[in-house]
Amino acid sequence: MSLFEDDRPKKPSAHEIGSDLSLLSVDELKSRIALLQAEIERLTAACESKASGRKAAEGLFRS
Repeated sequence: MSLFEDDRPKKPSAHEIGSDLSLLSVDELKSRIALLQAEIERLTAACESKASGRKAAEGLFRS
């Protein structure tokens, strides 16, 4: 590890909630929208998976 590695600017995350959008181009905004839509789909799938697991567990205890 080099002594100067810590001095390099850190790569910004793909999107930070609440960040200033005024300097972004339309293409950059569309890219962020696509990224966030994909994340919403991933979160929705995780919720559905957990809900189905919970239903299965509840079914075992009701029997």
